[in-house]
Amino acid sequence: MPTMVLTGEYLNIAGNVLNEYAKKAELAIECEEKDVTTYVSSGWKVSIGGLKSGTLGLELLQDFAAGKLDSIMWPLLGQVVSFEVRPTQAAVGPSNPKYSGQILIKEWQPISGSVGDEATAGVSYPTSGEVVRATS
Repeated sequence: MPTMVLTGEYLNIAGNVLNEYAKKAELAIECEEKDVTTYVSSGWKVSIGGLKSGTLGLELLQDFAAGKLDSIMWPLLGQVVSFEVRPTQAAVGPSNPKYSGQILIKEWQPISGSVGDEATAGVSYPTSGEVVRATS
């Protein structure tokens, strides 16, 4: 059985490669469940797929230096921007697909943590429109 340990995901938001800040990246895609059960369904629920949606969840190590993470993300607040994620930083291919599309930067968490914690930003961005999977 093939297995994989994530050791170097690729993360790009609005044309900015953010690998050096990323501790965690999760792309979740789902489809609405629509119940179309009728009286002739023999007592079993019948479902079909509805609209698709997604979320890009990130845990990022904060950096306030000029040109670093906070100065990249702050101006994006409220905008729909491009994103791309891959399991590794290697070239896109059948064993390293890229997932790309648009996300709404609906939040930014510039300061978070307790005494002695690393400064992190945990955020979740909804996709806007289609998410594409490509292997070339």
